[in-house]
Amino acid sequence: MTRPKVFISRKMRDAGLDLVLEFCDADVWDEEMPPTRDVLLEKVRGVDGLLSMLTDRVDAELLDAAGPQLKVVSNHAVGFDNIVVPDATARGIPIGNTPGILTDATADIAFALLLTAARRIVESEKYIREGKWKTWHPSMLLGMDLAGKTLGIVGFGRIGRAVAKRAVGFGMRIIYYSPGAESEFGAIKMNSLDELLHESDFVSIHTPLNDSTRHMVNADFLSKMKPNAVFINTSRGPVVDQAALYEALKAKQIFAAGLDVTDPEPLPLTSPLLTLENCVIVPHIGSASERTRDDMARLAAENLIAGLKGERLPHCINPEVYENFQK
Repeated sequence: MTRPKVFISRKMRDAGLDLVLEFCDADVWDEEMPPTRDVLLEKVRGVDGLLSMLTDRVDAELLDAAGPQLKVVSNHAVGFDNIVVPDATARGIPIGNTPGILTDATADIAFALLLTAARRIVESEKYIREGKWKTWHPSMLLGMDLAGKTLGIVGFGRIGRAVAKRAVGFGMRIIYYSPGAESEFGAIKMNSLDELLHESDFVSIHTPLNDSTRHMVNADFLSKMKPNAVFINTSRGPVVDQAALYEALKAKQIFAAGLDVTDPEPLPLTSPLLTLENCVIVPHIGSASERTRDDMARLAAENLIAGLKGERLPHCINPEVYENFQK
C-alpha cells in the first residue's frame, strides 16, 4: 500500500511528528527559519497533505501548486488568519486547527504580561542591571495595584474566560464586551466597547483577526482608556495599530502595555515600541509550554491523518466541505 505523501513546514514536537511519520512519507522542513514562498510552493507539489504553521500563507496559489490530489491542510495553530479559507472550501479541502488546547497557557501569558506591565517588572530588573539601584526610596518604580481594579476583556471566548477566572483570585472586578457571549466568573457584560474602555483599569484583547478587528485598537480606542490603564494583547498583532499605541504610551496617555504578538513578527529592532520603558514585549510565546505544544502537535497530526484517510477532521474550520464535496 502506498503511503500518503505530506509536507510539514516546520519540525514539530515528537508527540505529533511520530504519529505522522508512522502513517505517512513526510518531508519535514527542519531549518530554524520557515521556507520562503517559492520553496513552499515547490515543496507542496504532489503532496496529499500539508501540515502548515501560522507563518505559511495558504491560498489559491498554494493549493493549486499542490495539485488536485491534496486532501487536507492541518494548521498547527488555533488561529487561521494565515489561511484563505474560502479558497480551500472552493476546492473541497478541509482545514484543521488546534482549538481549546492552548487556552490555559495563553491565559497565563496574558496575566503574566498584565502583572509585569502593571508592576514594572522588566523595567525594575533592567534598573538593577544598569547599576541604578543605590537605595530604597518611597517613590521608586511605583506601579499599579490589581486588587479592587476593573479588568475589561474584549472577546469573551475560551481564553477570555480563562483570563477572567484568574482575575477572580486577584480580587478584580471583571467586565467584558463580546456580543453573544454568556457571563462566567461574575463578569459583567458591557453594552458597548466604549463603555468597557471608560470603566477599565486593565484592557485585555482576545479577539480573532479579521476585517472587523484589524487595527481595532487605534488612536480612538486608546483615547477612551483611562490615563492609568494597562493594555494587554495576546490575540494577533494586526489587531493593534502599533503607531497609535506607541504615541499613546510615549505621551503617557495610558500607563503601560504588554504584548505577546506584534505586526510584523518578529518585531524589527528599529521598532519605536522597543524604545519605551512602559511597553513589555515577548516573542509570541502564549502557547509555549511543553504540555501545550505537545498537545497542539498531537492534534495537528490527528487532523492531518484523518483527512488523509478521508475521515472527518477532529477539528475542522470549514465543515461545509463535507456537505458540498465528497473527497
